[in-house]
Order: sequence, then C-alpha cells, then structure tokens
Amino acid sequence: MASAAPAPPSSNNLKRIVAASLIGTTIEWYDFFLYGSAAALVFNKLFFPDSDPLVGTLLSFLTYAVGFAARPLGALVFGHYGDRLGRKKLLVLSLLMMGGATFAIGLLPTHATVGAAAPVLLTALRLVQGFALGGEWGGAVLLVSEHGDARRRGFWASWPQTGAPAGQLLATGVLSLLTATLSDASFTSWGWRIPFLLSGLLVIVGLWIRLSVDESPIFKQALAQAEARKATQGAEAEKLPVVAVLRNHWRDILIAMGARMAENISYYVITAFILVYATTSAGVSKQTALNAVLIASAVHFAVIPAWGALSDRVGRRPVYLLGAAGVGLWMFPFFSLIDTGGFGNLVLAVTVGLVLHGAMYAPQAAFFSEMFATRMRYSGASIGAQFASVAAGAPAPLIATALLADYDSSTPIALYVIAAVVVTLIAVGVAKETRHNDLAEVDGATDARPVAAPTADAHTA
Repeated sequence: MASAAPAPPSSNNLKRIVAASLIGTTIEWYDFFLYGSAAALVFNKLFFPDSDPLVGTLLSFLTYAVGFAARPLGALVFGHYGDRLGRKKLLVLSLLMMGGATFAIGLLPTHATVGAAAPVLLTALRLVQGFALGGEWGGAVLLVSEHGDARRRGFWASWPQTGAPAGQLLATGVLSLLTATLSDASFTSWGWRIPFLLSGLLVIVGLWIRLSVDESPIFKQALAQAEARKATQGAEAEKLPVVAVLRNHWRDILIAMGARMAENISYYVITAFILVYATTSAGVSKQTALNAVLIASAVHFAVIPAWGALSDRVGRRPVYLLGAAGVGLWMFPFFSLIDTGGFGNLVLAVTVGLVLHGAMYAPQAAFFSEMFATRMRYSGASIGAQFASVAAGAPAPLIATALLADYDSSTPIALYVIAAVVVTLIAVGVAKETRHNDLAEVDGATDARPVAAPTADAHTA
C-alpha cells in the first residue's frame, strides 16, 4: 500500500513542469510530423525517383510507417528504465535522440547522389525517430500527471498533448513558408533541408528547459518504498516493470490499444493523407493544403485543454466516446467538402475533424496514466499507446493511399476510419471510469484506490 500522497506542487512549479513537457513534446512532434509532410511532398522524388508518382508516394509513406514500427521497442526500453530510474532522465535522452536523427536527415544525400543508399539511410534515421518518440509520450504525460492536482489532472495532463498540434503547426508552418517563398525547383533541391536542420536549435532550447524540472514526487515516493521492500524482502521483491504490468494490467493495455485506433488513424488521415488526397484528387495546390492544415492545427491546439478540463467534470470516458463517434460521423462530410476544391471548405473539413479528434486526444493522457500503478505506469501507458500505433497510425497513410489508387474514391477511406471508430467505441465502452483513481498506487496488485470526489469549483480550468 502507498503511504500518504505527496503534497501537490505550487502553481508556479506545476506551470514550469507543464511548460517543460509541452515544449519537449512540441519539438519531438515537430521532428516526427516534419518527416510525414516531407514524405507527402518531396521524398518520393528525392529518394524514390524511378517509381510512378503514386507508387513513389506509397514507398515514401512506407519509410514513414517504419518510424511507427520502432515505437513499440522504444516504449518497452524507455518504459522499463523510466519505471526504474525516473521519468526525467529518459525524457532528456529521447529528446537528444529525436533531435539528432532529424538534424541528420537534413544532411542526407539523395538518390541522385548515392543511389540506393539514400533510402536506406533515410529509413535508418526514421527508425531512430520512432524509437525516441516511443519513449517520449509516456514520460511527458506522466511527469505532468504525477506532479499535478488530482482534481484537475485531465486539464493539466492535456497540455503535453497539445505538443502534437503545436509540432504539426510548427512543421507545417515552416514548410508552408518555404513553399510560398521558394520555387518548386529550389524547394526540391535544397529548401526542404532547412526545417530538418532547424531541429538542432530547437533541441538545445528543449534540453535547457527539461533539465530544469524536478523528478515526479509520486515516482520518488514509490522508488523509496521499493528500495525499502527490497532491503527487507530481497531482490525478488522488485519485479520487472514489463512483467508486472502484463500480469496486473493486461486488460488495461488492451483497452488503451483499442482506444487509440480511431484517434490515431483519423489523425493521420486528416493531417498527412490529406496532403496527397487534396493535391491529387481535388486539384488543390500544395500551398493551399498546407495552409488548411496550418489553420486547423491552431484550432486543435486551442481546444485540447478545454476537452481535458471537461473530462475533469464529466469523466474521461464520456468525452472520449463523444470524440470517437463524432469522427466517425464526420468522415463522409469531410471528404465531400475537400472534393469541392474550395479553400474555406477544406479548412472547415480539417478543423472540424481535428476538433473532434481532440475530444479523444485530450483526456487520453490522464485516462491512460490513471489505469496503471506507479512502478509500472511508464511501461503500461507507453506499451498501450505505442503498440497500437503500429496497427493504427503507421499504416494509415499507406492504406488510405492504396485505397485511393485502387478505387479512385474516398468512400473506402471513410469506411476504413469508421471501422477504427467502432473498435474504439467498444474498447472505451467496456473500460472503467478512471477520473477518481489515485496515482499514488504503487504495486498494482489491486485496482487503484479512488480519491474523494472533487468539488465542482475545483474543476475550473
């Protein structure tokens, strides 16, 4: 049993921790999304030039998917050491790995220079990116969740989630600026390298901020208790985090994986595949498609904390279910609006899609954190989230592009997303509400203990 929970941090300290997690996740997602946008726009020409244009795009998205394949391995490794050594140390390492790989992509020779070695090197660096991101997400949301006020955990833990749209916003903004100011020839020749090289500067800023925060007090308390048990009961008292989480939380891992299906697939269809669909099927320019994603990402950033705060009032499950059902219902109008070719309709399609996605993504951080006990929380949350990404986000642009090539219609793509929504509705529907769970639970032998229900005024975001 856990001892009394640590006192909540001061408001200023909590805001500093939230800022450190947000800036770090923004940089990591910038690096990851930058690759996805470049894969849709130029990598097919630079690294797979001998292929048919649509086949080249498929091959480009295949290297994009490779990054997802490495994420489960990152989740296992970072989760294990994050539960053993602490959240902060692993977050610093993940930022260094991601930033270094992204910077190196900006220096890569293309197919025209080194031939087949170019896509091989690109794939290797993408693997490093995926490995780093697999460990980043769990640590970032846990650092905030374990520091924050339990009654407003959904709100505070949603802020690291805004790193995804912020990174998308930053990556798309830089690419949009470059495509607007450079000719197609200049952008394809050298301009695409600039956003990747900028990652080096961003990593320096992120490291400076991340090194300034404290380790999670709940983790430090759990580590001290584990050391005490080890001293009295021997080394066998401390189980491997992966073994412990699979033994005590296997059901929660499956629920987390199912919950991720609609959230992950819809996001990459809405933000990555749209750059292919809008430019090839709707006749929209690259600049117009990028600008639409840019505007929608800004709205996405703004609504995530609001959805997180709502989950503190009504629970994680109702908000999550609302978002999943909304995305499913929006898919056919989404593609119909894009087919008109109008910029306003394109912005509306992507913005509504991302607002509904935010209802799933915002409570996800607190929801997954509250499922697992402290000494296996990094492993559990990371495994549940990242193993799902292999089946969800990784192949989403690939499957959507292949469906478009085979059927020349958006209908199969919409049905694909709706099928994922059904899986998520079932997973979240059978889950237990976690809003009142106690994060100080250490060993996971029993369900997390509920805390006293918060008062309504304590939820105000």
